[in-house]
Amino acid sequence: MPILKKEMSRDRDSQVLPKVPVPPLKQTLDTYLKCVQHLTNEEQFKKTKAIVEKFGAPGGVGEVLQKKLLQRREKTANWVSDYWLEDMYLNNRLALPVNSSPVMVFPKQTFRDHKDALRFAARLIRGVLDYKALIDARALPVDFARGQLAGTPLCMEQYYRLFTSYRYPGLKTDTLKVHMNGASSEPEHIIVACKNQFFVLDVVANSKQLNETEILSQLEKIMKMAGNAEERLPPFGILTSDGRTEWAQAREALTKDQTNRDSLALIESCLCVVCLDEPSGLEPRDTTRALLMLHGGGREKNGANRWYDKSLQFVVGLDGVCGVVCEHSPFEGIVLVQCSEFVMKYITGSPCKMAGATSVRELPAPRRLLWKCNPHLHGLLAVSGDRLQRLVNNLDMDVFKFKVYGKEFIKSQKMSPDAFIQVALQLGFYKCSGRLVSTYESASIRRFQEGRVDNIRSATPEALAFVKSMTDERATFADSEKLKRLRDAINAQTNYTIAAITGMAIDNHLLGLLRTAKELNMEKPEIFCDETYVASNQFILSTSQVPTTVEMFCCYGPVVPNGYGACYNPQSDHIIFCVSSFWENTETSSAVFVKALNEGLLEIRDLCNRSSAAATKLAEGSQGTGQPHKSGK
Repeated sequence: MPILKKEMSRDRDSQVLPKVPVPPLKQTLDTYLKCVQHLTNEEQFKKTKAIVEKFGAPGGVGEVLQKKLLQRREKTANWVSDYWLEDMYLNNRLALPVNSSPVMVFPKQTFRDHKDALRFAARLIRGVLDYKALIDARALPVDFARGQLAGTPLCMEQYYRLFTSYRYPGLKTDTLKVHMNGASSEPEHIIVACKNQFFVLDVVANSKQLNETEILSQLEKIMKMAGNAEERLPPFGILTSDGRTEWAQAREALTKDQTNRDSLALIESCLCVVCLDEPSGLEPRDTTRALLMLHGGGREKNGANRWYDKSLQFVVGLDGVCGVVCEHSPFEGIVLVQCSEFVMKYITGSPCKMAGATSVRELPAPRRLLWKCNPHLHGLLAVSGDRLQRLVNNLDMDVFKFKVYGKEFIKSQKMSPDAFIQVALQLGFYKCSGRLVSTYESASIRRFQEGRVDNIRSATPEALAFVKSMTDERATFADSEKLKRLRDAINAQTNYTIAAITGMAIDNHLLGLLRTAKELNMEKPEIFCDETYVASNQFILSTSQVPTTVEMFCCYGPVVPNGYGACYNPQSDHIIFCVSSFWENTETSSAVFVKALNEGLLEIRDLCNRSSAAATKLAEGSQGTGQPHKSGK
């Protein structure tokens, strides 16, 4: 079971937030049918409809489960969070890199030499410590919702997990542990990875935090120690890049030795990991930097210079490739963005704090973590490295900066930017494959206590009607009809978004009903065995808006073998799209999808512009309708 600190979402200056609701059963079942009908063939849908009606019938299984869920809501701060955490993350056996862990990619830095890179890393660590001090003092200002239903205060719980969480691998399910603040008398430390070696950097000495100059001096010692080939140990970090069950088995073998147990204990209790990466030798385009951040380039590059179980890994490459790798189970992307932006502003904003004003103390050298290896463990390191290499070779990534327009143009059309982009993604997908598929867009439910996310199912019937009107070769739809369908699709998307952020979407509710049946030892209800339900949870298109105010972008891999990951960052005059897929699947191609997306975005703009011009012309024409025109014709 996930072990999570339960704190009431009561910040000093905010009221207790409401509990997430359990939606009415009939509403969820009706919405479910509406979501799947146009994505399912007629015969299969008929079967599904009968199953759903039986499940929701008076006195049926659905009512029993619904009643239990309502009771659970009374007894817990958040009835869905544990179910969701296990289903979304902890029960998932896939490797964390690419499949689960999103990354933030910073702008390419220009370092003259390694000392420059270490200066950047020292400043980054100082910024991280300042941000952590804000969190510890509960001094972070409360977030308020933006976009739809703006102005509501949001739950801040996720911030308190940024530096205190660790995901332990398990044979069947992982455990997320959140260390209670103040529970540990140990001085705070960071783990620094360099040349696949791990070092403990104590950030407090004699009850005083290290200043930037002292941190730099410690990083220089680490780099020197890591360069000593005689003392180099095998690359144990690579084990954390493996499937979760494989890593759990390897960890069991590792912990048979006390030396290894001691090293693991230090890693598992650190604030974060800082990875000092070797130059990759690759051209640092956006796409390349995204790939390197997602998987480190495999064992031949920096793939073993990581510890994927830790929530935050800050990567500083000597070649200027920098960013953050995030273990996703404790918090959402927005929290990663806030932390990353704070740190980047700290690095670029403050004049150098290296001035001689602060005295530099003579500090004991950082300690290298020691590992005891044996032939069995050597074998495990080799197979983990092979599996990571396969993941590296498989990931097809395309970071695409759409420069023709951004949020401003979309707003000028009186449309929601997020809904507009979601509809454009549907059009792009339809152009590639001639169909729509089950789509996931994360929707924050932080308006509620301990709220995480629910799903906006963006492949709406209205989106299908729109994309058909834009792509049908035989029938030619008038612009007025296309525009009406575009507005209908955007309205449907916006309405689903509002339902989701107010706790009225269907995915969490259906998961809760399924888990309740399991807890009651009931046989699995037919609705959840139905192939329609199974297919509806295969998210071939997994999307997320991750906007930033500082130059950087977020990306992640697909969640199914035949799928796409599509993360986007809308700015005023451009939109960054990070599209990922797998080479091993022949149905998908990131470049093909990006090309279709680009075409679709241009076609929608042209449609809007033609319609505006026509409307202007009509308005001008109607101004003179009082008198018939006297013309010679």
